Amino acid sequence: MKKASIVLAVLATTLAGGAPLAQAQESSASQAQAKEQKGPTLGGHIGFLLPLVTHSGGQTTSLGDAPAVGFPTGITVKGSGPMAFDFEFVPQYNATGTRQTTLTLHPGLIYGLGHGWAVGLRAAFVVDQPTVGFTPLVNHSWPIKRKNSLFKAYFVEADLPVRFSRPVGAPATNAVTFAMHTGVSF
Repeated sequence: MKKASIVLAVLATTLAGGAPLAQAQESSASQAQAKEQKGPTLGGHIGFLLPLVTHSGGQTTSLGDAPAVGFPTGITVKGSGPMAFDFEFVPQYNATGTRQTTLTLHPGLIYGLGHGWAVGLRAAFVVDQPTVGFTPLVNHSWPIKRKNSLFKAYFVEADLPVRFSRPVGAPATNAVTFAMHTGVSF
């Protein structure tokens, strides 16, 4: 008898508030879901990178002069705000000269501006080379509207890698590159 009166009291309170019981249950479920989403989320991206123009040591080269391609893969941790931490690994193949393959460790912060736009700044550490630097970026993404898809969006990004090479016993060089990065995020 007591349980029935409690159920009736909840029902009366819900009806007095003007919201149907099903709607009240949905809103409490969406509130619980929103609370769950407030914690950090894990995502990432994969893509390819083309260094279009590079200026280094007083010379400017283009992709046609020094063909190269990179394959950035990143892991992203995002909180409830617009800021995200993204750790990117960029293996890059350079098809000229020694045909060298490099790996750049590229941690950084990405700030979402809204409407699919983001800006960021990454640190850059080239493995097994005396090269460090930073990369400012501008990113635009478009959502993939397919339900249950592994990939959530595709993106295009403009990068401006700045690198400082300080080899022992050789002249120091500073390089600035304009690069385009495109891919999908998950």
